Amino acid sequence: MALNNFFCVYILALLSIAIASPLLEERDAWSDSVLASHNAARVKYGANPLTWDSALYTSTLQWAQGCKFTHSSGQYGENLYASTGTNIGVEPAVNSWMSEASKYNYNNPGFSSTTGHFTQVVWKSTTKVACARATCASGTIFSQPSTYVVCRYNPPGNYAGQYAQNVGVPV
Repeated sequence: MALNNFFCVYILALLSIAIASPLLEERDAWSDSVLASHNAARVKYGANPLTWDSALYTSTLQWAQGCKFTHSSGQYGENLYASTGTNIGVEPAVNSWMSEASKYNYNNPGFSSTTGHFTQVVWKSTTKVACARATCASGTIFSQPSTYVVCRYNPPGNYAGQYAQNVGVPV
């Protein structure tokens, strides 16, 4: 009888792995894309590469799936991006946030609402990231279907008095 129970548990475990595998493969491709786009931007500002924060991913995905274009006011740094269309990757989001770099004043380092996304991406003390995307229905963010990208950063950036040491000059 114990042997039958063992085989049942073993078969159930194999089935659960087989069912979950496509999701894990998609998430691996997604996390690779997130890290590649962020780290390509960060290296230009002297920041070390980020690592994927799998513990943060679930809550980030839940927030994105809510399709409310507003910050969650949580304990993490957070960047938001939305675009019409339903097949948008993370690269346009990171490119949008990095486009703020030209407005950053290195002679007077500090927070600005026009550069806060950029400074969070390149913040040297940040070591981990989790990003999620959701397809949002017409009327939630835009009048047509859209893609919503939410990225959360741990530890967060954009702390007053810490800009000079955390936002590097581009190389």
